[in-house]
Amino acid sequence: MPAAPTETDLVHAIIGEKLSLAAFDQLSGMLAGQPFVKLVVDREQGVIHFINNAHREFHVQYVGLDILGMDFDELAANVNSFNDSVYHDPDRRFYLGILALHKRTAHEGGAERRFISLETVEVDTMSADMIRFFYGFVREWVDPSVPLVFKPATHLQERFLDSIPPAELPRVTAHELFASTRFVPLNPGTATGRLRAFATDKDYAAAANTLEWFDIIVMDRVPDDIPRLAGIINAQHTTPLSHTNVLASGWKIPNAIQLGVLETIAEGKLDGQWVEYRVESGGTEISLTPAEAPADLVAPPAWRAQQITLEEPETERTPILDMHKLRASDRHRYGTKAANLGELRHVLDHGSDRLLGFYQVPRPPRPNLLSYLARNLDVPENDELAGAAWQFLRDNVRIPRGIAIPFAVQQRFLQSSPRIQQTIGKLKMALELDVPEAEPLSLALQKLIRTARMPEDIRQEIDSAIVEQLGGVRTFVVRSSSNAEDLDGFSAAGIYESVNHVSTAEAIFDSIKLVWASLVSPRSVRLRQQAGISLDDCYMGVIVQEQVDAPVGGVLVTTNPMARNDFRNVYVNVSPEVTDVVSGTVMPMQYLYSTVEGGGRTLSLGDAKEDLSAGIQAMLQKLALAGRLLQSHFSPDYTFAAPVDIEWVTSAERVHILQLRPYSV
Repeated sequence: MPAAPTETDLVHAIIGEKLSLAAFDQLSGMLAGQPFVKLVVDREQGVIHFINNAHREFHVQYVGLDILGMDFDELAANVNSFNDSVYHDPDRRFYLGILALHKRTAHEGGAERRFISLETVEVDTMSADMIRFFYGFVREWVDPSVPLVFKPATHLQERFLDSIPPAELPRVTAHELFASTRFVPLNPGTATGRLRAFATDKDYAAAANTLEWFDIIVMDRVPDDIPRLAGIINAQHTTPLSHTNVLASGWKIPNAIQLGVLETIAEGKLDGQWVEYRVESGGTEISLTPAEAPADLVAPPAWRAQQITLEEPETERTPILDMHKLRASDRHRYGTKAANLGELRHVLDHGSDRLLGFYQVPRPPRPNLLSYLARNLDVPENDELAGAAWQFLRDNVRIPRGIAIPFAVQQRFLQSSPRIQQTIGKLKMALELDVPEAEPLSLALQKLIRTARMPEDIRQEIDSAIVEQLGGVRTFVVRSSSNAEDLDGFSAAGIYESVNHVSTAEAIFDSIKLVWASLVSPRSVRLRQQAGISLDDCYMGVIVQEQVDAPVGGVLVTTNPMARNDFRNVYVNVSPEVTDVVSGTVMPMQYLYSTVEGGGRTLSLGDAKEDLSAGIQAMLQKLALAGRLLQSHFSPDYTFAAPVDIEWVTSAERVHILQLRPYSV
């Protein structure tokens, strides 16, 4: 077997020569399933450099070390000013870009079409004239047999391209490419299990009761009522932020989008067979390899032995409060969602000495990112930066008014009904014995909670709090706020109820009981039981909140779920209805926004016909920065790396945050 090539054997770059497809393969790396080659245009010398990905990880390293002859320490010490010279200087010597090779099939059975896209680095601020020159120069040095198109890296570049005729500069957008992407690794990992493929939702519903923990489910879009499984494969595009995909991330199971996978499974007769399922972040497709079924399937999976620790709750002598009076430490009385919103209100009112945490962490070779934050806030980098960050949040973020109903009220309601208490006792016994009667008992208990009369003293207490704190509100949202969610190892995404568009007093009380009842739904009971969370330890608080009308809403996570090492970007899903994002039944619009250099780009239009207005996009950039600052405040440690999940709605003027919680990674 020949020895692996050494560093001295590598072709570091092809300089001043046309890039053939064979040379492309020799130099390329892999990113999001696409082969790519980095390039540098040296305007001063009139020369193009195609860089071997195995030689230099970053463009600036090649320019500084290989072209300019700098040493590494010199480059590292001046990295910020050097980046400005190659990404922002309008008279720059070097133009940096990336070529990616794409393969498309026009239709089923049609011929494969190849083309190459050219794009700049996301932080690049090239003008329209610079883009025109860059494309024209590179076109002369790329294999002429393959079409070359320009791919705008940011919304700003998309607007620049509006002034250039497509015939002069062919282009393709990121969302056009995303729509035809055949493989998206949502959660890398490996699992061995039984493959269960369902062509329709009806087929899935008919077999749902037969699913086991060792199954790997395959559907167009896996629904969010799944039990805990070994793996997930979506055969159509979905969003990483759907409840199903958030659960998969929390369960640490492999999860991917693979177009055409149902056909592959049918051809290989893999449905119902045991396979090893592998998802790799740098791969080009999922791997399904036939495997032997274990001899013993009686032994429970390792995760059944885990124990989730819940904080000791307080269930007595707790008042209904204006939600803005809560702090994060009140979660043991009012639930995580209510406590986090109260904490957020405190940050807006009083500031926080943690807001700069993410930007203070060293990012070698940079000592920190504070200069980038100052640039984003358009203020000097000085001792006033923390105050400017706080003022930015105050100017751009709002929280709808609301009241928090504590666990104590839920307990008083449950204890007011002997029938409810008897059924709770039976359900606990069924769960302890692990018998099938647990599910019908859960359903019966839910019905009892929804239909039981609310005692007059509880009803009056809630009514008085709404009159005092929310008088004048026309439409409400009634949200769940449990102690058994957003835990390390148990996200509970989508298993508890929230009710929108509630307008009458009677509907509010019915919705509160519906939220209480969701704590004992068969699915929530089953998933908690699997995670080692006893029903005895679970409580439900309720938020009654003003419903905010806004043109769009969605979910933001302060990470890039498709590239977890990407510390720059946050990921945003947008829809006219926030629930469309998390349900997974509708494809939302998907964006990445940089919280370091700034700027955003559209990944997917989803089911929308056109992109958002420039005004809304500008607010999403502000939301992204606000999310990063809040990530720092809510960080459980001093790495400030733990992302947060924010549900929001926005107009072109300001963002309203509806809930904030940890995001499972």
